[in-house]
Amino acid sequence: MSPCAHTLDAGRGAESDGFLPRLRALAETFARELPVRRVAVVGNQPLDPSPERAHTIDTADLVFRVNGFRADDPGEPTVGHRTDVVVFNRGVRPTPWLFEAYTQRLYLLIEPGRMHWEPEQYPHFWPRDLGFITVSNRDVILPLNAAMGLDALRDGLWATTGMTMIWIARTLFPEAVCDVTGMSFVDEPDQRSWSHAYDTDCPVGPEHRLALEAALVRTWIDEKSVRFHR
Repeated sequence: MSPCAHTLDAGRGAESDGFLPRLRALAETFARELPVRRVAVVGNQPLDPSPERAHTIDTADLVFRVNGFRADDPGEPTVGHRTDVVVFNRGVRPTPWLFEAYTQRLYLLIEPGRMHWEPEQYPHFWPRDLGFITVSNRDVILPLNAAMGLDALRDGLWATTGMTMIWIARTLFPEAVCDVTGMSFVDEPDQRSWSHAYDTDCPVGPEHRLALEAALVRTWIDEKSVRFHR
């Protein structure tokens, strides 16, 4: 039995079928309060403890986390504990928090590589009763990469999962305050490997261009549509 996946398109230019409004409606069912006035988007950069940052995350109406994330243990306030939406790719590495209370979360799979070479394989450790939504390449991946000046179809270059998570949160809830943290590429666009708050370091994939991601996020910070927390 395979995990239940809802696949909407192959991401090769067909007209939109209303993916984003339907995804927003689904995400709202996982929100702490409605309407969603503030979202927290949390990456996996190692950060110093901060009760203020942890409180900002845990009191958001909707909390997004990425891949094999780390959440706070009791007495160690750093990035909070609440998790409502998990954005992940097929190479996700499990952590003790990834499947915690998974029936109370929304899991979103991004798969830009399916436009080129990536096979349709699911992690062997995925719970058999946990479904997920496959994010539309057409409605999310291609517009984001166009905003960064990349052509995912032509060149096989695309945004990181963390950057895609920020884009999803802002696109679904453009009227909400967006608190972003744990994204090391904003301050370190030249890095060649990722440091992880829980797992070992890993190389930055050759399909990513962190400098372009950093430039776009800084634009959002300057426009005050994103509040960045270090």
